[in-house]
Amino acid sequence: MWWVSVLVVVAALLGAYLGWTAHRVERVHVRAQSAERALDAHLLRRAAAAAVVAEQHDAVELYAAARLALDAEDGEREAAENDLTRQLQSVPLTGPDPAVHTLIVTSRRVVLARQVHTDLVRDALTARERLLVRLLGMSRRYPRPRYFDIVEPSLPESAVAAAPPATETAVPAEAA
Repeated sequence: MWWVSVLVVVAALLGAYLGWTAHRVERVHVRAQSAERALDAHLLRRAAAAAVVAEQHDAVELYAAARLALDAEDGEREAAENDLTRQLQSVPLTGPDPAVHTLIVTSRRVVLARQVHTDLVRDALTARERLLVRLLGMSRRYPRPRYFDIVEPSLPESAVAAAPPATETAVPAEAA
């Protein structure tokens, strides 16, 4: 009769492990989808900021690349963002202009959002490749996440050095 108790304990442990695994697969896929939406939002902000800078500096090629990035469909998005990145690297981004500063800040955020997205996609794909997940089809409810391959948007050192620091709220001398 002791074997029934052992069988119940093993079944409970297996059920707990399967539940934990299914929850983990769901969680990493939801996080990858959230990171994809965040990356998309940052890319749109960067393209909008690039369009503003292009209008102010009469940079026709940069404006065209920014408009293409803003209007691109899913299949064309990576190529449009790569073109925008190349155009941004060819334009001098210097001066105290707030639009240039916004463009620099949004470009930095794109780099960070892309890194987070890449890490979460890798985690989701790793979870999908586990034997138990594949055998039980735990990931079939979620679309397969994919990497967003764009050129790393790096800025020239002059643009980074010329960017004004982020504004902080100053404490009045009387309050201190």
